[in-house]
Amino acid sequence: MACVIALFGAGHAVAQQGSTVSQQDSSLPTVTIVAAAPLPGLGVERDALPYTVQGDERDTASGPRAGNLVEYLNRNLAGVNVNEIQGSPFQADVTYRGFRASSILGVPQGLSVYLDGVRVNEPFGDVVNWDMIPEAALDHIALVSGSNPVYGLNTLGGALALTTKSGLTSQGFGADISYGSGARKRADLSFGARSEDGWHGFAAGTLFKENGWRDQSDGRLGNLFLKAGRSSGATEWDLSLLHGNSRLVGNGLVPDYRLDGNAVLPDLYAGNRRAVFTYPDETRNRVTQATLNGSHWLDDTTRISAMAYVRHSRRDTVNGDVSEDYAEYAEACEDGFNADGSPADDDCGYTREQGAALHPAVLNTTHTRQRGQGAALSLAKELGAHRINMGVTFDANRVRYAQYEQEALLSADRGVSAAPGSEVELFSGAHGKSRAIGVYLADLWALTPTTHLNLSARWNRLKVTSTLIDSDGSDKPTERFTYSKLNPAIGLTQQVGAGLTLFASAAQSNRVPTVIELGCADPAQPCRLPAGLQADPYLKQVVSRTYEVGARWRPLRDLELSGTAYRTDNRDDILFLRAPNSQQGYFSNFDRTRHQGVDLLANWRLDAVTLRLGYSYLQATYQAHGRILAGERTIDVRPGMRLAGLPRHTLKLGADWRVTPSFAVGADVLAVSSSVISGNEDGLASDPRPGRAPDARRWDTAGYATVNLRASYRVSKQLELYARVDNVFDRRHASYGQLAENILPDGRLVQPHVAPQDAATSRFIAPGAPRSMFVGVRYRM
Repeated sequence: MACVIALFGAGHAVAQQGSTVSQQDSSLPTVTIVAAAPLPGLGVERDALPYTVQGDERDTASGPRAGNLVEYLNRNLAGVNVNEIQGSPFQADVTYRGFRASSILGVPQGLSVYLDGVRVNEPFGDVVNWDMIPEAALDHIALVSGSNPVYGLNTLGGALALTTKSGLTSQGFGADISYGSGARKRADLSFGARSEDGWHGFAAGTLFKENGWRDQSDGRLGNLFLKAGRSSGATEWDLSLLHGNSRLVGNGLVPDYRLDGNAVLPDLYAGNRRAVFTYPDETRNRVTQATLNGSHWLDDTTRISAMAYVRHSRRDTVNGDVSEDYAEYAEACEDGFNADGSPADDDCGYTREQGAALHPAVLNTTHTRQRGQGAALSLAKELGAHRINMGVTFDANRVRYAQYEQEALLSADRGVSAAPGSEVELFSGAHGKSRAIGVYLADLWALTPTTHLNLSARWNRLKVTSTLIDSDGSDKPTERFTYSKLNPAIGLTQQVGAGLTLFASAAQSNRVPTVIELGCADPAQPCRLPAGLQADPYLKQVVSRTYEVGARWRPLRDLELSGTAYRTDNRDDILFLRAPNSQQGYFSNFDRTRHQGVDLLANWRLDAVTLRLGYSYLQATYQAHGRILAGERTIDVRPGMRLAGLPRHTLKLGADWRVTPSFAVGADVLAVSSSVISGNEDGLASDPRPGRAPDARRWDTAGYATVNLRASYRVSKQLELYARVDNVFDRRHASYGQLAENILPDGRLVQPHVAPQDAATSRFIAPGAPRSMFVGVRYRM
């Protein structure tokens, strides 16, 4: 069976299974389209692609292999890491080669994610709502490397293309039901059918609910996916509808150690693995999306394709935390009060009564509403040795955002609730719209039967209108920004024989600033993350250039090896910097950062045994001097300093053994090296002070390895039972860390009006889940 990959145009990515190179030649073998861009084009052999594509087909996002899509990516694809910053399995911070596709607002995003040709990075902040992806309907997963311009905006480090099933590719009824640790329950149901005259339909739904393995961390979600269409002769089309909603709790980082003078003492996590710092931290998402795809063969070598979509999404969050006013009071009045109630510290502007009257906590709520629509049109044509793809994409979005604050109380277990009589006050907000146009041209030129030159270019133009809302509810002056960029790419592949293919490429892509970055870009009007919007001066767009060389080798029929070395340089990266004389900050362009490394992959089938290996080396560094804000720290950046939260070494091993035709077992090993934590990039625990020696202290998160086991038993052709054990040896580990001031040392609030005490410098971590066990049943009819 030929293995073929489609070369599409730009802007949107789609991966489809079971398409053929020409609809009129049924003698050709069925090909698998792994990835490329918006709309189906002409099939291209895999060895003609000058970049890396990883992926899998069907049933990988649940069942015995993984608990969800993010878990599958983390365990199986080289270069991928997941920071469990929020603690919820569906609120992931996914990185690939150090570039992010994250659910966290304010994080610099660098990966594009597409579902059936529609870019699902949300307009406000480019965040990815992993909980709104219809995992029960996924047919194919493809991860494409590099700053490939054909994927449009935000493809700085790569793109993830997800394709859904249809009645053409999946017929009959299917069910996957599982239960496990943390009272986690999941049910995936699907049904597909097709008729003799080309009509087809498919439906899939997911229900998920859990108590969570940490305290106060329950969550639930549900989504429904419907698709109907027809394939008749040279024409095929389908219309799909996605609707999902969720209520997820991710209580985030928790302190595990703190400084007390020169002593390092255990903190909350050390005494209680399931502890959370403060709660609630709740996110509610709702998405509705309709997509129409169609294509028509004009002749054997010409195909025209079109796509249109409408997408509405909303996000509402509730977050309880220690209030900024109380934190400033605790810092200024750490020496306590005299017997007459006056402050013992000259910097303290409170009396004992005033300090005791302060509300220690605050409830932050946010409301985001987003509406988008778009269309794409492409033409694919084979002209002699050239396979040409050209087209245009259009996307329009409207966004409205508001953040509110309410004074609150803090319970003994650090729960936050509204203070009686307190009012909900508008803190900040924004509304705006954007319109983006992309025009692209790509040519795959077969110089010889074994040598291919890949040329492409895309022109992006984006207009952004942004209006910030003041705390009194009035609109500030509207700002308008226009960004445009022509991004080229060139690549060469050479098949040298004996199953060996060499490739090299150079590509450029760009990312424009998001509304949240533009709304907090003035050092004279700093703000707090994630959403204190104050002013929106101009920011430059980020431009990334990736250089990649590699080889694919198949020395044996069942053995595949590949290796890639790459370097991506970001110009004008957007980082959060410290404002002068302030504990707040602002977004600004940073001259240059660099992501470079090596990815190695191996897959070997030995009769009933399949072995997999993935190794990644990543060196993600700043390449210029500057100052960044991280928690309470101001970091003086120098070239060569590592970016936080990105391990240098990652090793992934996997093995599956079909013991009998009915019984199979498997195992995965994930080994990750240590990572620099945010706020400790310079190796200091506090900012240097004149006349005092620097507090040099490296508080990296430690490297770790986890082992996961699985087994399945096929009772009949339709029925399969399975079991999975994650983190078999119950290894304590952390995927991310941050240095910050801890006003709740060992879980108890600092209260200067009760006794002198100061906040403690602490290492906060994102703890990994303990040993977890799951059982499930699959049915196919």
